[in-house]
Amino acid sequence: MVIGIVNNGEAKAYPIRFLGYHHQVKDSIGGKPVIVTYCTVCRTGRVYEPTVNGQPEEFRLVGMDHFNAMFEDATTKSWWRQVSGDAITGKLKGSKLPEFFSTQTSLGEWLRLNPNSFVMQEDPAFTSQYDSTFKYESGKSKSNLTGTDSLSWKDKSWVIGVKAGNETKAYDWNKLKKERIILDKIGDKPVMVVLSKDDKSFFAFERPDENARYHLISDTIIFNSVHYRINGQAIDTTVSLKPLPAYQEFWHSWKSFNGDTQQY
Repeated sequence: MVIGIVNNGEAKAYPIRFLGYHHQVKDSIGGKPVIVTYCTVCRTGRVYEPTVNGQPEEFRLVGMDHFNAMFEDATTKSWWRQVSGDAITGKLKGSKLPEFFSTQTSLGEWLRLNPNSFVMQEDPAFTSQYDSTFKYESGKSKSNLTGTDSLSWKDKSWVIGVKAGNETKAYDWNKLKKERIILDKIGDKPVMVVLSKDDKSFFAFERPDENARYHLISDTIIFNSVHYRINGQAIDTTVSLKPLPAYQEFWHSWKSFNGDTQQY
C-alpha cells in the first residue's frame, strides 16, 4: 500500500510500511514542498504543505492526542494534529496546515495509473524496524493499538471517509468491497465511491448530476458510452471526473475528528 501524490506532471508514491515507522517524510513534488504523514493508530495518511505563516517549517513527533499523532513545530513549539493539520495548542493554536491532495492505493495500481512515478525506498538504517509481515496493511494485525476489527462499524473497523465541501460521510469498507461502486449524496452533492478489483485501491468523485448512473466493469467507470479509468481520468472524453478527498481509516478516528459525520 502507498500514499500517492501528483503535481506538475510528477508522481511519487510512499509505501505505508515505511511511513508508519517514520510518521513523517519531508519531500517535494513538482517543485512544491510537502510533508507526507501517517498515523498507524488511526490508520490515517495525510499530506500537507509544511508552511506556516508563509514560511517553511520543521516538525517533530511528540506524542498522541485522542490516539492521533501530534507534531511540534520548531519555531513556536505549537502542537499540530496529524489527521487534520490543525494546531491545537501553543502560539499558533487555531492555525491549519494546507492539505495536499493524496490517494491511497496498492503500489501495483499506482504504477498502472502513473507508470513514471518515483517510489520511496527504504532507509537501510531502519530495515529491521519496518513491518515485513504486512499484517497491518492487510488488517491481520492483532495489536491493541493498530489491529483491525473485521466487523463493520466497530472502533477498529475500516471506513472510507469522504469530504465534500464542509460535509463528511463514512462508508463501511465491507460494504464497499461487496458493492464495488456506491452512488450517494453528501449533503446536496452527488458523489461516487469506487473500489478497484485489487480490493485495496479506492477513489471518490463528484457526480455532475444526481441522476447520472455510473457503473463499474473491471477497473473502468462507465457512464452511458463514456469511459473513465478507476481514478476518474477520462478515456474517450476530454473531461475527467472531479476527485474528492477520501481516506481509509479506523472508525474511531473518523468519528472522533469528524463529529458531525454522516454514515452510509
